[in-house]
Amino acid sequence: MAAVRPPPHHGLIILILVMFSLPSASDPESDALMRLKESFTDTRAALASWAGGSHPCSGWRGVVCINNIITGLHLSDLGLSGKIDVDALLTIRSLRTVSFTNNGFSGPIPEFSRLGAIKSLLLSRNHFSGEIPPDFFSRMLSLKKVWLSDNNFTGPIPASVALLPNLLELHLERNQFSGTIPSMEKEKLSSLDLSYNKLKGKIPESVWKFGEKSFQGNDGLCGKPLTNVCSDPAGSVPAAPTTSAANSSKENAGESSQTVIWTVFGLLAAGVLFSAIYTSRKRETEFSVLGKEVVHDAVEINVGSSYYSRAAISGKKGSLSKRGSSRGSSTKGGSGDIVMVNTEKGTFRLSDLMKAAAEVLGNGGLGSAYKAVMSNGLAVVVKRMKEVNRLGKDGFDAEVRKLGKLRHQNILAPIAYHYRREEKLVVSEYVPKGSLLYVLHGDRGASHSELTWATRLKIVKGIARGLGFLHTEFASYDLPHGNLKSSNVLLADDYEPLLSDYAFHPLINSAHAAQVMFAYKSPESVESQQLTPKCDVYCLGIVILETLTGKFPSQYLSNGKGGTDVVQWVKSAISEGREEEVINPEITASTGCTDGMAKLLRIGATCAESDPEQRLDLKEAIRCIDEIQA
Repeated sequence: MAAVRPPPHHGLIILILVMFSLPSASDPESDALMRLKESFTDTRAALASWAGGSHPCSGWRGVVCINNIITGLHLSDLGLSGKIDVDALLTIRSLRTVSFTNNGFSGPIPEFSRLGAIKSLLLSRNHFSGEIPPDFFSRMLSLKKVWLSDNNFTGPIPASVALLPNLLELHLERNQFSGTIPSMEKEKLSSLDLSYNKLKGKIPESVWKFGEKSFQGNDGLCGKPLTNVCSDPAGSVPAAPTTSAANSSKENAGESSQTVIWTVFGLLAAGVLFSAIYTSRKRETEFSVLGKEVVHDAVEINVGSSYYSRAAISGKKGSLSKRGSSRGSSTKGGSGDIVMVNTEKGTFRLSDLMKAAAEVLGNGGLGSAYKAVMSNGLAVVVKRMKEVNRLGKDGFDAEVRKLGKLRHQNILAPIAYHYRREEKLVVSEYVPKGSLLYVLHGDRGASHSELTWATRLKIVKGIARGLGFLHTEFASYDLPHGNLKSSNVLLADDYEPLLSDYAFHPLINSAHAAQVMFAYKSPESVESQQLTPKCDVYCLGIVILETLTGKFPSQYLSNGKGGTDVVQWVKSAISEGREEEVINPEITASTGCTDGMAKLLRIGATCAESDPEQRLDLKEAIRCIDEIQA
């Protein structure tokens, strides 16, 4: 009888393979994280999920994994303090992101410089202090993001951080850094904030593009993009002559010194003038209508000759007074009195408007804006608009009357208009608090401090609902709004947003519309000249990201220089699972729950997708936004 052969050990082989394919609960990286946990003071038991018997990739809080490989530690907002065991972190070979933002760590910066492969080092909003060694970042050549803001670091900015070849974001704001700003010749650098430190000296030209806000709060800094001009650099004035030289040529030296002094004086005067002109033009370009700026001059409007001029006066206010011709409304090109399209606030005539006390508010892409206060106390904004000749007088009248009939709590409807062939006046009610752009970026007073999470969510909800209303009322338009951006969102006293400058696309000359309407900045318009209602959705996404991050979007600027590419910045954070770190700390610090903020951030990013087919439908976006609770 043939011998019975034992069955092959397939079951054992399979078991061995399974054991080796599963992550071990006692592997070196798990042990390293347990040592890291032991170095913390965790009074909230925030890391209770870090326990033996399981692998970190199976649900340990703050541990980011890809294919069961630990790639990041996102330990933000957990109330942790104590020490950070860098030796333990060295064991995690695939670690690329380290975030300890908004905790209670203190003392000198830990030896993260030993982690040469990490790409993001995020330590904002702790209590770290002391100087950072100049060569601290010299071996961290993969670093893309360095966030050290809201700590107590002192001494100069480490020279090695300016030499990082892949640096994209550098945030050092609200520390005690001193000395000068190192030159950063980096095209990749997309976000820089050095505000509120003790830096001094001239700002390097390589970082001018980040704008004034990135350097404010440093009393010793000078030069562009700030308004204060640098004084004459040390050593430029000749030293006093030696005694022997003075004795031999006293007269010539005196004449030479006078020449040098007057030359230097002349150069400084020219520099001051150039800086003033540059600053004025830059402010007009980047923050064209902040909604609060008062120019100390009067505005005179000659209706008869269509001549608008500014006449300097001694006070802050003047009048919109008629000058020259007494014909008033009978002018070449067809004009008449004010045409009222909304009489809920009463009625007035052109002569009433001309007599009103006036202030210049600013200049926008669609024209100049003036505040006028009538004798009856009604305050209005008069927008002088050019390049709106796409339709004739009857067509213009029909379109503006449509706008005047709109009734929605988030829509600012026009009150009246005055028609001329060359330019038009469009009158709407004055909103004292100003624009969202101003409150976010230009105001640091009570209005800005009131921009809590609940307030910002209310603003976004109102903007979305107002936009939805316009898309219903003007469903046949390619661009139901066409120019949605934060400067065209006005805020009522209770922070209810009011949309303005909407539905002007049928009125504006095509070439001019492409230059001044923000919907034309949408990717599909830039790349293939497509204009659809989805362009408005893109604009909504930008405003949402701007409101949540507090960053001025580079998308608003024609030359692309300055501001922050909020779309790319936020998408990068979302892909790495660190949404909370791009949300403005002014709102995250005041609430313990950031889930709603992160959800709104993702909605904004989806609305701003470059492919319009990947964007949310506006109705879906409104539904998702309305579901979020503060």
